[in-house]
Amino acid sequence: MVVEKEDVEDESLRIDCPVVVTERLLLRPPHADDVPELAELANDRRVAEMLGRMPHPYGEAEARAFIANARQRKAGGCVYAITNSDNGAFIGCIGLDPRAHGLELGYWIGQPYWGRGYATEAAHAAVDLAFRVTRIDVLHVSCRVTNAASRRVIHKCGFQYAGQGMLDSLVAGQVPVERYRLDRRTWVSLRSWGQI
Repeated sequence: MVVEKEDVEDESLRIDCPVVVTERLLLRPPHADDVPELAELANDRRVAEMLGRMPHPYGEAEARAFIANARQRKAGGCVYAITNSDNGAFIGCIGLDPRAHGLELGYWIGQPYWGRGYATEAAHAAVDLAFRVTRIDVLHVSCRVTNAASRRVIHKCGFQYAGQGMLDSLVAGQVPVERYRLDRRTWVSLRSWGQI
């Protein structure tokens, strides 16, 4: 999933960011205790290459700055640490970010947790949150064209292809991305998620 560098202040996109519990995950604000695990998982070039704003290398200073920024969000949206609800292990991050075109979903999962369905589970929860607590009509998401795993997550959430574009990635330079959108009407029809 790609997060672009563009913040917009729009009160209609503001979310109180409640803690979200799923079958296996707890989505909560990132905090100082996450710094070691966040730095370890984010310091993976394979992760950073798929994102727009994640630097590489990524150490504890970057993790602390990320957490401080998440706490002081003035542009709305939410940033969550994705954690295992059984043992509290930090797995990755997910967010809903205000952009010029509307609210955009972004996420990443640390490599040791790839292939377990955590991204899809967290994305379903974030999509539901976005449509339940805001008045948006459309939610946006994008991914690198080379990121087949993220594309599968996007499709499992019901997003529809909306075109291609380019992204300036801190690590990979200018790269092509696919853009997707999910409208409220489609989300309502798929809310059970078991139908996708």
